[in-house]
Amino acid sequence: MTNLVLLLLCLGLGAVLRRWQLVPAGTPAVLNQLLVLVFMPALTFLHLSVAHLDRHFLLPVLAPWLIFGVSYLFFSVVGRWLRFSRGTTGALILTAGISSTSFVGFPIFELLYGHEGLELGIMMSQAGSFLIGVTLGVAVASWYGEAEPSWRAMLGNVLRFPPFLAFVLAMVANALGYQHPELVRGVLEKLSVPFAVVALLSVGLQMNLTVPRAHSRALLLGLAYKLVLAPLLIYGLYHALVQQPGRVVDLCVLGAAIGPMNTAAVVADRYGLNPPLAAKMVGLGIPLSLPLLALLGWWLTRT
Repeated sequence: MTNLVLLLLCLGLGAVLRRWQLVPAGTPAVLNQLLVLVFMPALTFLHLSVAHLDRHFLLPVLAPWLIFGVSYLFFSVVGRWLRFSRGTTGALILTAGISSTSFVGFPIFELLYGHEGLELGIMMSQAGSFLIGVTLGVAVASWYGEAEPSWRAMLGNVLRFPPFLAFVLAMVANALGYQHPELVRGVLEKLSVPFAVVALLSVGLQMNLTVPRAHSRALLLGLAYKLVLAPLLIYGLYHALVQQPGRVVDLCVLGAAIGPMNTAAVVADRYGLNPPLAAKMVGLGIPLSLPLLALLGWWLTRT
C-alpha cells in the first residue's frame, strides 16, 4: 500500500508542478539525465551482478523484441493502407513498439513482485527495450527518415550508454561469482534509492492528455497497439507456449502494457519522424497505461 500511495503521489505532484509551471520547462530532461547517468546504472549493477540468472530471464528479454517486430509489420501494412507519411509510420513503429520498462516499469514491477520483479524488469529493459531502441530503433528511424543507417553510430550509441555499460559489467561480475562487499552494497543502495521517486516525478511532469485533431487517427492506432494489442499478443503467445505460466509471464504481460519509452520519441525527433506525434504518444500513452496496469496487476495477482 505504501508503494502504491507513493506512485500516485509522485505522479500527481509532477502533474501539479507542470500545470502551475512551478519548475522550469526543461526539468524532465534534467531528471531523465540523472536517471540515465546515475540512478539506473547503480540500480542495474546492485541487482544484476548478484542475481541468480536462469532460463526464466529469457521470457522478459524476448517479449520486447516480439512486440517491436510485430509493431514493424503492423504499422508498415496499416501505414501503407491508410496512406500515412513515412514519418508518421516510422514514429508509430518506434513509440508503439517500445515500452518504458525502466522509468515506469521498475517501480511497478518492484511494487507487485518485489526484488525478483525488479531484477526481471532490469533484464527486460537493458537486454530488451533499450537495446532495441539504440539498434533496430535507430535503423528503422534512419530508414523512414530517408537517411542511411550507420552501424558504427548505432554501436557507438550502445557502448556509450551508461546503463548498458553497467549491465555488461554486472553480467561479467555475475559470471565470475562476484558478491558485493558491504561498503559497495551500501553505496549502491543509497545511489539507487531515489530512482522510483525521480522516475515517477519525471513521468508526472510530462503528462498531457490533450489530443490534436490532426494526429487523432494515428494516435488511436498507435495507442491501441501499445496498450491493448501488445499485451494481448504476449498473453496469448506465452500462455500457449509456456506449460505453467506464473509470475514471470504475468510480469511480461504488464511490461507489454506499459506506455511508450521516452527514448523512442527522442530517436523519432532526431530523424524527423513526425516529432509532435511521437511526443504525444509518450505524453498520452504513459498516463493512459497507468490505470490499465493497475487493473492488470490486480487481475493477474488474483488469478
